[in-house]
Amino acid sequence: MRVQGKPVRVGFSRARKILLSILSLAVFGMAFLLIGNRLLVRATGGNLGELLRGEKYDKALPPVSVVDLKVVLDKDIAGALKSGELAPSTGAGVSVAVVQRGVTRIFSYGTAKPDSIYEIGSITKTFTGLMLSQMVEQGKVHFDDPVRELLPVGLVAKPAGGEITLLSLATQHSGLPRLPDNFHPANPADPYADYRSADLYAFLAQHTVAKPAETNYLYSNLGFGLLGQALSNRAGIPYPALLEQEVTGPLRMRDTVVSLSPEQQARFITGHKSDHQPVHAWDFDALAGCGAIRSTAPDMLMYLQANLHPESLNLATGSSSAATLPSALIQSHRLRADGEDGRIALAWRYQPSSGDYWHPGGTGGYSAYVLFNPKGDFAVVVLSNTAESSPTFADRLGVHIRQRLAGERATSLAN
Repeated sequence: MRVQGKPVRVGFSRARKILLSILSLAVFGMAFLLIGNRLLVRATGGNLGELLRGEKYDKALPPVSVVDLKVVLDKDIAGALKSGELAPSTGAGVSVAVVQRGVTRIFSYGTAKPDSIYEIGSITKTFTGLMLSQMVEQGKVHFDDPVRELLPVGLVAKPAGGEITLLSLATQHSGLPRLPDNFHPANPADPYADYRSADLYAFLAQHTVAKPAETNYLYSNLGFGLLGQALSNRAGIPYPALLEQEVTGPLRMRDTVVSLSPEQQARFITGHKSDHQPVHAWDFDALAGCGAIRSTAPDMLMYLQANLHPESLNLATGSSSAATLPSALIQSHRLRADGEDGRIALAWRYQPSSGDYWHPGGTGGYSAYVLFNPKGDFAVVVLSNTAESSPTFADRLGVHIRQRLAGERATSLAN
């Protein structure tokens, strides 16, 4: 029994030693990680989690004024121009426009020019939301109108419960999917071109316009396409004409259009896939309200300046819609629901911590990013002729500029 008992005591002692060794290693490892994380914070302005996610940051500078911004950006973007996203072999370019307390700067990098025309993709949704706000101000529609009432008579029956309204479409709370289930493009390189109003109406007749009792934020190109079509129906004119009547005409945004003139076509910069291969431009029909607009950095800056200061617009004379545009702009900023990360107004996403209104955009060959901040009185436009998965180079550059203006560490453009 004694002989048998001795190994038991030895075994326990070894286990205890192993346990103590494990605990010691764990403590040492935690200390190592903490020290390492602090070193990373000092070296990169980030933390260990950001490093593991592949995020990099340039060190913070004192707040940069818009007057000095290009000098700073020239240095920050030099690596991307030499061997990154904007290298000569890529065919890529970006146009940038910034305003800060009334002072503006517009410039470009890579193959782009300041007046190059781009597809702005989903930033179109903010124009569609403003068109809705305009028509509400003019008494042509109401936010709580069922979309059914703006569709062909008899197309869909009134549902027994709640139904999709114009406001629920404009705040991405309609419950509609991202795209309709009868969306089958004949040409995947130009996917929206052959989706007609007849296709949209066929989907709605089968799907109905019933709204779920509880709807969370659900990003839907279909929803904004439907909103644009419904507003066009009520106005009795096509979406491009309604856009000019309600927004671009009064604001003198002559390069913000759906269809390009021959002169504009010459400035339409070629779009590229993420592998830098040229791609076909996108055309829209029934779903124009979700992404059909093309524009320039100067025009988009005019648009954001109007959003910053709707009370002091210099509007085109003779426009019947000019009188309601200031109040429509203010109304379009009202926060109405929870968004994906923050709140949402009429299409505009809002970040409470920063006070930024913002929206990204992308098509098969382009990406874009815009933001405006009424409290700080600044706005940023970035337009790119390269399509990428999120976050795109346009997203990162837009955030980078905002961080430079604020004097914060800046998302690296070499990520």
